[in-house]
Amino acid sequence: MSVTLPFPSQRHSYTDDELVEVNAELEHAPASKIISWAVEAFGPHLCLTASMNDAVLIDLAVKVDPAIEVVFIDTGYHFPETLATVETVRRRYGLNMKIMTAPENTELLWKTDPDNCCSALKVQQLDRALAGKAAWMSGIRRAEADTRATAHVVGRDLRGLVKVNPIAQWTDLDVTTYVEAHDVPVNPLIAQGYGSIGCMPCTEKVADGEDARAGRWRGKTKTECGLHG
Repeated sequence: MSVTLPFPSQRHSYTDDELVEVNAELEHAPASKIISWAVEAFGPHLCLTASMNDAVLIDLAVKVDPAIEVVFIDTGYHFPETLATVETVRRRYGLNMKIMTAPENTELLWKTDPDNCCSALKVQQLDRALAGKAAWMSGIRRAEADTRATAHVVGRDLRGLVKVNPIAQWTDLDVTTYVEAHDVPVNPLIAQGYGSIGCMPCTEKVADGEDARAGRWRGKTKTECGLHG
């Protein structure tokens, strides 16, 4: 599919109406085209965030811009398998990686106040990583959970930055097919029954028929960490 980029390269600033138009133009575009638009529009003022469930978005992005900045937030509570995946992916792609290390949490907020735990250990670290940026990309997909079913390909986040979700429309099968075709690194916890991998104390395996994020904060009303607001 051929998509004409609606606005000139290295523009950096877009009105809300322009973003609506861009989103409509790119809704059915290949992920590589969406990433190319973001790289051309924002250049060094763009980064990509990675949770290390897999490296699909990273694999796609570095083919467009090998030097793109990849941000990983180390909360101090990750599974050992997730940290090992970070190193595997870093070595595989020779990444320009920024690891945001959260301050040590001595109050066990994940147990008593998970919302503030996520705010301190994830959201505040992302805010730091995005300082000076005009846009960022994430790998969230509509198929992951009902809470993400309306995710835009291109929109604006609560900070006022442009948020790009190049694989928003991808199905689980799309991900599996891409992983197999390109030998993309995947967190080994996925094969053990974890559908979506976050911090160890707040992540459980999912049962057959549950959505991928059902194991996050199980038993609580909380469904999102706040990174994607």
